[in-house]
Amino acid sequence: MDTLKKLFPLSFCASDLSKLILISLIYVVVGTVLLFVIGLLAKIPIIGIPFSLLATLIEIYIAFGIVILLLDYFKVLK
Repeated sequence: MDTLKKLFPLSFCASDLSKLILISLIYVVVGTVLLFVIGLLAKIPIIGIPFSLLATLIEIYIAFGIVILLLDYFKVLK
């Protein structure tokens, strides 16, 4: 559990519904901006593959962050 709190510190801050919505919006907005920039850089032929892999890792991080956020909010995680 300590490792999850270190990797996803924002996911353990939701105590009420407004914070849950705000944190999930932060994940979505920041992820969208990062993925847009990485998508532009991935079109460059030489560095395209590493940036594509980085984009995949960011998508996985965002998905796990939101899932952990919801699990913590509904008190499934202990």
